[in-house]
Amino acid sequence: MKILILGAGPTGLGAAYHLNKLGHTDWRLFERNGHVGGLSASFLDDSGFTWDVGGHVLFSHYEYFDKAVAKALGDTYYEHQRESWVRILQTWVPYPFQNNVRHLPYDALQACVKGLRNLQGNPLQTTNFRDWMDTVFGNGIVKYFMEPYNRKVWGVPLETMSKEWIAERVSMVDLACIEKNIADERDDLSWGPNNTFKFPKLGGTGAIYEGIAGSFRDWIHLNHEMQTVDLEAKQVRFTNGRVESYDVLITTAPLDVFVRSCNSMPEAVVTATDGLVHNGGLIVGLGFDGGRTDTKCWMYFPENNSPFYRVTNFHNYSPYNVPNSDTDRSFSLMCETTYSPHKPESSATIVGETIQGLIKSGMIENRQSEDIVSRYLIDIPYSYPVPTLGRDRALNLIQPYLESRDVYSRGRFGAWKYEVGNMDHSFMQGVEVVDRLLAGAEEKVINGKG
Repeated sequence: MKILILGAGPTGLGAAYHLNKLGHTDWRLFERNGHVGGLSASFLDDSGFTWDVGGHVLFSHYEYFDKAVAKALGDTYYEHQRESWVRILQTWVPYPFQNNVRHLPYDALQACVKGLRNLQGNPLQTTNFRDWMDTVFGNGIVKYFMEPYNRKVWGVPLETMSKEWIAERVSMVDLACIEKNIADERDDLSWGPNNTFKFPKLGGTGAIYEGIAGSFRDWIHLNHEMQTVDLEAKQVRFTNGRVESYDVLITTAPLDVFVRSCNSMPEAVVTATDGLVHNGGLIVGLGFDGGRTDTKCWMYFPENNSPFYRVTNFHNYSPYNVPNSDTDRSFSLMCETTYSPHKPESSATIVGETIQGLIKSGMIENRQSEDIVSRYLIDIPYSYPVPTLGRDRALNLIQPYLESRDVYSRGRFGAWKYEVGNMDHSFMQGVEVVDRLLAGAEEKVINGKG
């Protein structure tokens, strides 16, 4: 069985790693870029700052992934206790916001508690994410944080989103616990699967995947961008003219792009891709001269005085993310902004807008804009697959058809499931599809079972 893999991000590398470990040699991996890692790659700019493609942190639900990472990194990593905050109403609230509203100004605090005490409706009977928020968090928390933040990060009307994706992504509310936190002036900081995380010492998040790819480099072909796929002949044509045959194809390309690259595709399948919605991301990396005394890892920004929804103190992850690994003389802020048809942003102006947003939100002083020595911009056309109300209907038509043609679409945008799109989920999707192909095993991760 000749297996072709398209894409050397976490999913493609997960499949390749597992094939290599199993001793199956009839496979090849093709990647359009000149590096591996996909959205988990990292880059070194001309000033010596390292940047990720957005705010990645390494935590895992899977022992298999843990072992692959351990083999790739050895002991060259740091382990951090998460310290994340919400910047709102000119103050800082520890994350998760809903558990720590005691830090809010009096009027906002009272509105949040009143909303929780007067919850109405049944979350199970709501039909979309926006309505679900009201029944779970109340109108105070929704007004101050949940609605503005989620509109900022998703870039779509929240009424068009499903509630089914939430799972461990959003901390649920315990009113008694919140009231006790207020009375005892206690912070609740430990919620979530990523309350501790690892980060590579050198090379950013991309170092993980460079390390994983090291043992099978000869099977990876970089600078090969898919052009068309002939489902009848089972051939992939690349933009450089190369044509490669396959028995089974594992693709991690965005599902809508892949479907529209195939010939002989039924019109109903092509039309179904209209139900797949995504946003894009503008990642602005700013490198500064001077030190920064701030122990926070990352911060959320729900208000409209800045374009970004999240900022990472990237120098805190590893001192090697700044020139000469000297955090007394340099620091770096990585800022993430969503764009979409509902939320247009300009790559031509986003760097300046980001700097102004940092000043307005109190992240930096006005004078520090003169200390910026590096401005790095990454434009991600596909940032998050949005869990819309029509997503599953589209997937239930597209995926079975592709699999009937020996094509398996997996990964963050291949499976188009945000809720199983973390690095560990994505890697394991690649592992599990190989086990399905070679041993008939059940795929659990993509189906939300593992």
